[in-house]
Amino acid sequence: MTEQHKNFPEFYVTAPQTCPYLAGRLERKLFTHLTHDKPPALVDNLLRGGFRRSQNVAYMPYCEGCQACVSVRVMVDGFVPTRSFLRIEKANRDLVPRRIAPRPTSEQYSLFRGYIDSRHADGGMADMTVLDYAMMIEDSIVDTFVTEYRLKPEDGDSKYRQESWPLMAVALTDRLSDGLSMVYSFYDTELAHRSLGTYMILDHLEHTRRLGLPYLYLGYWIDGSRKMNYKSRFKPQERLGSNGWVREDV
Repeated sequence: MTEQHKNFPEFYVTAPQTCPYLAGRLERKLFTHLTHDKPPALVDNLLRGGFRRSQNVAYMPYCEGCQACVSVRVMVDGFVPTRSFLRIEKANRDLVPRRIAPRPTSEQYSLFRGYIDSRHADGGMADMTVLDYAMMIEDSIVDTFVTEYRLKPEDGDSKYRQESWPLMAVALTDRLSDGLSMVYSFYDTELAHRSLGTYMILDHLEHTRRLGLPYLYLGYWIDGSRKMNYKSRFKPQERLGSNGWVREDV
């Protein structure tokens, strides 16, 4: 086997399954395994070119007769928060983001379990054990980090370490050559007034800006899916089509 052939990814296609986003449709995925013998530039190109990462698998939709799933990335320099976004930032100004290495904790898993049971009890992650969660967090060959969002004590007492403050939300994120890619996030679903899912995206947009990177990758926007409609609120953004990334402002 030549070195070139060894480094080239081998692709596979899953069997058809019920689509979790659009009723009456089937989904298939094109996927490849991400291994340490693959050149970092190749892996980076996959993740910047429409593939998503789940542990050490890169996948993208491969559905016959359907192109509803569209990769989106926010153009960080052009993003200006709306009044609604500013209200969400204000509502969460008592949260402190803490960016750490991708190491799972029982506290994270407890929050994750509550989120899944509340929002996705019938989804593909419903049966994830603590071991499955640990693999989701730490099984990565790319530059990955976790952001914990903790509630600052009202009295501002600094005698307690930040990691002991209440955990409100968590995001798992990959760093790519041209931006950050939000892999998965979860939060305390009893705090609906905080709009924590939106807040984490806003925080990541600002963090991406501070890093001097141009894009925040949000995964797939799915036309016709209410679950994914929130991604269209972050403008300007680019959507990946047959002619490459195209700016979308409306």
